[in-house]
Amino acid sequence: MMYSGCLTPKRYASWALGLCLALYTPTASAEEHLLTLKQAVQQVLAESPSLAAARQQADAWQQRVPQLASLPDPVLSLNVLNLPINTLSNTQENMTQWQLGFSQAIPFPNKLELRSEIAAQQADVLHLNVDELRLEKVKQVKELWWRIFYLDRALETVQKNQDLLRQLVRIVETKYKVGTGLQQDVLLAQLELSKLLDMKIQLAASRRQQVAALNALLHRNPAWDMDVPRQLDLHLAVGNDESKLWQQALQHRPLLAGKQLNIESKESALDLAKLSKQPDFNLGMAYGMRQGSNPANGQPRSDLLSVRLNMTLPWFTQDKHNHEIEEQRVEAARAAFEYEDSRDAVRSQVSIALAAYQQAREQTLLFQKGIIPQAKQTVASMRSAYQVNRVDFLNLVRTQITLYNYEIQYWHAFAAAKQAQAQLHRAIGTLEEGEQQ
Repeated sequence: MMYSGCLTPKRYASWALGLCLALYTPTASAEEHLLTLKQAVQQVLAESPSLAAARQQADAWQQRVPQLASLPDPVLSLNVLNLPINTLSNTQENMTQWQLGFSQAIPFPNKLELRSEIAAQQADVLHLNVDELRLEKVKQVKELWWRIFYLDRALETVQKNQDLLRQLVRIVETKYKVGTGLQQDVLLAQLELSKLLDMKIQLAASRRQQVAALNALLHRNPAWDMDVPRQLDLHLAVGNDESKLWQQALQHRPLLAGKQLNIESKESALDLAKLSKQPDFNLGMAYGMRQGSNPANGQPRSDLLSVRLNMTLPWFTQDKHNHEIEEQRVEAARAAFEYEDSRDAVRSQVSIALAAYQQAREQTLLFQKGIIPQAKQTVASMRSAYQVNRVDFLNLVRTQITLYNYEIQYWHAFAAAKQAQAQLHRAIGTLEEGEQQ
């Protein structure tokens, strides 16, 4: 009995193998593209443009502190006083003089200190924002890196299952040729191979997307390829107590520290607004030079020295200053509410990340120590039984596919645990060893 169809099983196997190799074949220069997780984290900390921009903004704001702590620029004036317009003579009138003046604005005591204190607090908030952005960038890098790791392991699993399925194809073809097998078994095996090819296409496309995203995050050409290490420590530590993690977040999370410092800044602004009811001063001195003699008595005219003190009168604009004070009081209250809102958000992040890690860890251990070993034993038993015609081919294929799905789920759970771990580190505000920069 001849097999009908334009694509024979042997030709189909060759075509499938060629397509698989085209989809996922390690290059000769794979070692050159190797990117460890530590290298990826260090690179984003060193190369991220957004991080660099945030640092520059914080450094620029820091330069405002000494500016606001200084007095306003003094004013130098050169004047001609009481010059007669009929002759423009500087000796005709007794009060005609050339005057050189100097004046200095002097804010009410403590205003300069408060202004510089507010600027320093805002600069510190911006530096804490840099730390917060650093945590976010590291988290993003780790999530993408572990996603690529999972996709690589999934592609390897698909490749391994394709090889196993091809062995089953050869077995069923042999049984078919000697008349003990069914044509539908051959077609079923080829169908499952096609499904694996479809899965490989999807996984490879997803991997290219994740690599492009990670390259962009690392400020590299999105088209550059990368490889991640295959051999890693697969141990997943037991998660810490949530209350301890929350205490760490209160101590280390830059977001919370920044919000707390922002409250202090608003309180300083309120103190400054209260001082707006106090007057500011302007102290000036002028030296008047007179030439010639006094027209009345012929005596030489002496030079003149003038001293003046000006002050603002804020008592006539009390309503304006009251509104200014009330505005800053409202701003201080808003800052306090923002801090409470951020505390709630961070506590939620800690709880969610810890729950996700514990779930993924437990699933990983379940697949590793229970489900996958049992599924492998079942596949081996079913395969032996099929060779002696005790099990039909459909059940054998279903068992093999189930094992394949479990292996994929195992790597997905492991990567999910690592991603949750990265989210947890970000939630409590800590970087792992070697990630500080």
